[in-house]
Amino acid sequence: MGQPRCRRTAAAVTVLATLLTLGACAEERAAGPAKEPPKERSAAGAAGAAGSAAKARDGEPIADFLRRTIPGGPGGPGGTVIAARGDELAYCGGFGTADRAAGTPASCRTVYDVMSITKQFTAAAVLKLEVMGRLRVSDRISRFLGPVPEDKRDITIEQLLTHTSGLVEGLGDDYDPVSRDELVRQALASKPQSAPGKEFNYSNTGYSLLAAIVEKASGEGYEPFLARYLFGPAGMERTGYVLPRWPRHLVAVEYDSEGRSKGRPLDHPWAADGPYWNLRGNGGMLSTAEDMFRWHRALSGDAVLPERARQKLFAPRVRVPDSDDGWYGYGWAVRESPEGRVVWHDGGNDWSLAVLTRSLRDGVLVYWVSNHAYQDGKWNLEDQAEKLTLGIADRVRAEGD
Repeated sequence: MGQPRCRRTAAAVTVLATLLTLGACAEERAAGPAKEPPKERSAAGAAGAAGSAAKARDGEPIADFLRRTIPGGPGGPGGTVIAARGDELAYCGGFGTADRAAGTPASCRTVYDVMSITKQFTAAAVLKLEVMGRLRVSDRISRFLGPVPEDKRDITIEQLLTHTSGLVEGLGDDYDPVSRDELVRQALASKPQSAPGKEFNYSNTGYSLLAAIVEKASGEGYEPFLARYLFGPAGMERTGYVLPRWPRHLVAVEYDSEGRSKGRPLDHPWAADGPYWNLRGNGGMLSTAEDMFRWHRALSGDAVLPERARQKLFAPRVRVPDSDDGWYGYGWAVRESPEGRVVWHDGGNDWSLAVLTRSLRDGVLVYWVSNHAYQDGKWNLEDQAEKLTLGIADRVRAEGD
């Protein structure tokens, strides 16, 4: 197998397991009237109105917390943080630069690769198709993918959603020019990791098969379906693979562990309609912090999915190995804390890192993303992820108390 760009393995749902202490309750709170995000603010400068309002119990604003938590100075990471409680935005700001060569500061409008957070979009698309009567998650994949070998005949759509299909983690490099039909053929011919439904084995290939099923069941392309039925109703005009057509200067440049530029996500080999199929459906979606807030807001009401479908999306279904009380639902990691239910997912590759966490009772959202995750021998944002995420959430909750 070729060396994949993305380190999108089982660690993606276990490395930040302690984040699941962000507590909430098992039922979602419906959002009130929608509010648009404010204009961009910089965490590196003075706290803006929203940022200065959200303080921890010791009175520290989010912006000050970010300044002392995130490595700074030349060669430091660039990224964006957004936090909310329900439909009330608490903070949105950038840190560092989105493009060092051009000196472009990161902001709330900066476009990033959200990596494996893409999986929740794919899962929501599957449930949307179920609401529309086009499929059932209990369907075997043979209903949509044609003849299936004996060792995979019992795989269901739900098993793809929960990483229990037994399929391999990946089939090659993200940028290999693999078509949908070739991806399906290779996946069905691959050696099983376990029997269907028996074990949790994190599988990017499984989510690419889900994207193929979305196309088969809907009769349209994966991204156009998401744009029509998820992103459009949520007001997410800056999320997608190629349809938004962002100005180039708004898309973040990514940097490797030695600080070298790896270009923008759109600079890498893609098909005309998005990434090739080793990546499609499981990663590679581009979005902004403002749109991730809109996604959070949409999932707090009926804008994209009715309540029953949202309950299915966030239900804990499969125990995650090496996690004391972590579960996986449909495209989301799930934990029942003493205070209630928390859902989250992270995304990571050799260059970038992102975390999205939602507490379902009090509606606290924390999302942060960086275009430079690691600096050899100096810092690693993965090591700071727990402190960063919990610290932001603490300050959001303190404002509401």
